[in-house]
Amino acid sequence: MTLTNLDLSTRAITTGDIEGKSRKTRKRSRPPVITGTLLALLCLVMVSPFIWMALTVTKPTNVAFSNPPVLWGYTPTLDAFVNLWETTYFADYLVNTLVVGVISTVLALVIGIPAAYALSRFPSYVSAILLVLALVFRALPRFAVVLPMYDISKALGIYDTTFALALALVAINQPFTIWLLRNFFAEIPKELDEAAMIDGCTRIGMLRRVMIPLMGPGILTAGIFVFLFAFQEYLTALVLTDTSSKTVPVFIATQLGQTLPMLQQAGAASILLTIPVVVIAFVAQKYLVAGLSDGAVKG
Repeated sequence: MTLTNLDLSTRAITTGDIEGKSRKTRKRSRPPVITGTLLALLCLVMVSPFIWMALTVTKPTNVAFSNPPVLWGYTPTLDAFVNLWETTYFADYLVNTLVVGVISTVLALVIGIPAAYALSRFPSYVSAILLVLALVFRALPRFAVVLPMYDISKALGIYDTTFALALALVAINQPFTIWLLRNFFAEIPKELDEAAMIDGCTRIGMLRRVMIPLMGPGILTAGIFVFLFAFQEYLTALVLTDTSSKTVPVFIATQLGQTLPMLQQAGAASILLTIPVVVIAFVAQKYLVAGLSDGAVKG
């Protein structure tokens, strides 16, 4: 074989290798593209009701509920949002919802952090029984829990108050908070406890100075979930409130089945209720994903 023929053979082999690698790369790149496309379509299907609701509340009332639906050729308007603020007590209901969410979150963390620490550091039959009971309480039908709370709030004279509703939500969501925080505490080595106590810290001082700073992502994750649970709660708020402490989910339910303008107001209120949830999810997604993955490793 001459030198020229050898060069041509080498080039042919090199070209064949490159083409083979490029074909393999294209084959490997197809599944991610297909998966991404399917996920995008699934997300579009999931958010389509919200998109449809947003289009409905920005249409004039005589166009929003026409049959067949009008998709274009109309002038968008914000009358539904204006009427919501001017003709209803939506601002008061929104304040009540935020107050209930903040109070229940603070109380749930104040109670849940020491409880979760104790359950993670002192494993025993009592701890196991308490954790199982927490799961059983969480799995009970909501009416089985809310109706006794209604009687208690009536007897104590705190019915239709944001504080009573916040206490009820703390009791309902506390098992989830304790389980989640306990898993985070289990990730922290017990040697840190011993080192802190050797340096003279008490259990409470060590929890405050050492554990809580290390538990930042876990506490933030638990707090966000508890706040979102309270922010969107409907059944408990429906039973334990009447007028002065009514929350946004209860208000939305009362608007359904009424006149068309009121139905548009319900859609506008739903959008205003959803926007904070979406913002919190986007802003805190890094902490939520990291917190849940860290807290799910050990139990």
